[in-house]
Amino acid sequence: MTNLNDTTKLHALRDSRATARDILQHVYRALQAKGYDPITQLTGFILTGDPTYITSFDNARSMICRLERDEILEEIVSFYMSENFDQ
Repeated sequence: MTNLNDTTKLHALRDSRATARDILQHVYRALQAKGYDPITQLTGFILTGDPTYITSFDNARSMICRLERDEILEEIVSFYMSENFDQ
């Protein structure tokens, strides 16, 4: 029986909000695992917004649908620029 004078501490669950980078990496690996060309499939998704370009394997489709397409583009451009122009 718990003491009514004690405070119960709720332990926070690990933050389940993945970053755009995490989601893109996960989706990329899922597409590879299913034998798709990840670049082509991701490009199709970004251009059209059609989630059927992304496999549902390993929850990849539902994960990428959490992101707005502009978030995806921002992550890609940011990564590209940091890899190629930051000194």
